[in-house]
Amino acid sequence: MTIAEDLPPGETGELIACPQCDALYHAEMPAAGERAVCHRCHTVLISPRRGAYARVIAMAVAVVILMVGATFFPFLQIRVAGLTNASSVFDAALAFVDGPMVALSAAVAALIVLIPVARAVMVIYVLGPLALDRRPFPRAVDVFRWSEELRPWSMAEIFVIGVAVALVKVSDLARVEYGPAFWMFAALVLVTVFQDGFMCRWTIWKALERKTES
Repeated sequence: MTIAEDLPPGETGELIACPQCDALYHAEMPAAGERAVCHRCHTVLISPRRGAYARVIAMAVAVVILMVGATFFPFLQIRVAGLTNASSVFDAALAFVDGPMVALSAAVAALIVLIPVARAVMVIYVLGPLALDRRPFPRAVDVFRWSEELRPWSMAEIFVIGVAVALVKVSDLARVEYGPAFWMFAALVLVTVFQDGFMCRWTIWKALERKTES
């Protein structure tokens, strides 16, 4: 990959910007098994992999399944003074539905549950035809753009970090037991991280452009 500022005068070509340091490069498809890496900060820019579409789709399906289970199964169970109380993420989202903080309840449900599931469904919608080497579904380009724009608002991992911090304080006051939803959320965060890291967005954009024009 060549640094854009070093291109000969008058030479044109597709440019790609590093998402970390904003360095500009002339985009070139790497050879099989190779990666294009930013020379300045070593961020991976282009990393095509054989069978990547099917793997990303499998991770997206796993995200949907884990999120459904993590939402409705018990998340935590607290025992104190002989009393026991178990709660799920769904219960937490509905905690303020009847009060003046209904907007907070809706935001919790959207940021923790709805947006991650929506992004996973969008990825399946976009990559499904590409994995089968077929023409993309209608508006696949727009759907993939929406999924990328929603990525900063998918906060399932932030929720897990917040819960971990709260448990440190609660554990001194009561006995806390982790429910199956807690471990599902932990697995969900790992799967989401692997999915985002495994996905080569430049390759997907090029595939959508090529399939749409064909």
